[in-house]
Amino acid sequence: MQEALGDKILMKSIRYRQLFVGLVVSFAASAASNAQLPEFTHLVKEISPAVVNISVQRSAAARVPRGDRFDEREMPELFRRFFRDMPHPRPQPRNRPTLGSGFIISSDGYILTNNHVVENADEIIVSLQDRREREAKVVGADTLSDLALLKIDASDLVGVKLGSSEKLQVGEWVVAIGSPFGFEYSVTAGIVSAKGRSLPDSNQNYVPFIQTDVAINPGNSGGPLFNLDGEVVGINSQIFTRSGGFMGLSFAIPIDVALDVVEQLKDKGSVSRGWLGVLIQRVNRDLAESFGLDRPSGALVLQVYSDSPAESAGLREGDIIIEFNGMKIDLSADLPHVVGRTKADTKANIVIVREGKKKTLAVVVGQLSDSTLSIETGESGSQSGNRLGLVVEELSDEDKDRRGVKDGIQVVEVLDGAAGKAGMRSGDIVTMLDSQWVKSVQQFNEIVDSLVADDSVPIRIVRNQSPMFLAIKVIEP
Repeated sequence: MQEALGDKILMKSIRYRQLFVGLVVSFAASAASNAQLPEFTHLVKEISPAVVNISVQRSAAARVPRGDRFDEREMPELFRRFFRDMPHPRPQPRNRPTLGSGFIISSDGYILTNNHVVENADEIIVSLQDRREREAKVVGADTLSDLALLKIDASDLVGVKLGSSEKLQVGEWVVAIGSPFGFEYSVTAGIVSAKGRSLPDSNQNYVPFIQTDVAINPGNSGGPLFNLDGEVVGINSQIFTRSGGFMGLSFAIPIDVALDVVEQLKDKGSVSRGWLGVLIQRVNRDLAESFGLDRPSGALVLQVYSDSPAESAGLREGDIIIEFNGMKIDLSADLPHVVGRTKADTKANIVIVREGKKKTLAVVVGQLSDSTLSIETGESGSQSGNRLGLVVEELSDEDKDRRGVKDGIQVVEVLDGAAGKAGMRSGDIVTMLDSQWVKSVQQFNEIVDSLVADDSVPIRIVRNQSPMFLAIKVIEP
């Protein structure tokens, strides 16, 4: 009797186990079916004819952007052997070839790419997918957005479909096509990691970059970033890397920003941007508490520049800008994006927090020019220094008189680097570098870029109205 009861229990246990296993298998099969990765083959066939390869020749004296220079030494040994064994023409010693990517935006031959791909070019050759090659002319270029508009004379061209970067969602699949290391029409895919990124580069805080994990390498620059509908949503521009190769952080210029730039380049060959005239800083938790904010948000005004729209509007140092012309300023990096896309002479309202109370000010947006470039793009505490580890800004005539100097620029911040080791401090006035008088930030950066690594150069500064020389040993970044 007991044996019969045990057999029944055993049989039920087996049936339950079989039922459980069947449910698990069914669930796993259903999950696998629902978790299929997207299919890219048809998409690539449709969109690749609009992608072009760009080859640029520059004279040896021209400065070549390091990120897109084709250098076999950057490649793994396997590929270096492959390229050494391949018969391929060598450029003349006096020229340096640069490879990049681009894409056709209209059938009449307009092509969009990065400015750094074609900057200072002696010759630009565009290669189409059908192996036709055409020489391109630069219609216009914009350094701040790193975009260039080219034009070629060719027929039967296929242009891309233009999408909206504003509608792009974090986590969405995207596809890139370009020429990494000269490998034409390479396709990579990934997802959108973030939107509205500001890079630590004072010349590009006007671009709210799209961050992705799409594999981008030297030669991809200027190529398109597509969504799964085959629409261009961005232009691949930069990577974050410690090795010179892809490390999972890629940045693309939003197509909405690019199209605004394209229209202005077509119309007048240049781009105009709004200017407010303030130096700003991000608001951390401690600052938010000290200013009476319930959370860290907004852009803290560090300095209001003389004769600027901000000064005319009544902005003060210590104000926190939380809204500009109806747009919330959650991060301080949002302010340059919003102001830069506002046309000059536009009337706008600024909502600020002053002494714990909200206040609305009216401002007439100004025009950003080369002389005011450093004012609004730099964010104190998060700026990127030059090769010497210095963050600098222009001096107004009033400041020059007050500091007792005829010419020079002011050190805003000393980062880790050569200048800090030499003893430079925030607030120093730089009047001479490498025996050249310094009259502007642009000129200073040009001198810094020309310095030879491991050389020691003299720098003349004015500190507390007392001039002195320091010796700086140049460190290669």
